[in-house]
Amino acid sequence: MAHILEISPDFTIEDIHRIREYNYEATKHMTVEEKLHYYNTPRTDAEEQIEQLREKEMRIW
Repeated sequence: MAHILEISPDFTIEDIHRIREYNYEATKHMTVEEKLHYYNTPRTDAEEQIEQLREKEMRIW
């Protein structure tokens, strides 16, 4: 996927809507098998984004 999902440090309802829209757009033309693979494959990019947000927050303090 070319688009990177940006999540705010406060993690608001809007972020949840963005995540749902992102997942919908990513999977809307997939077969059931492709969706199962997409959802069951571990994603390290989300973990990296969470770590970056934590590091930013720690720098503020």
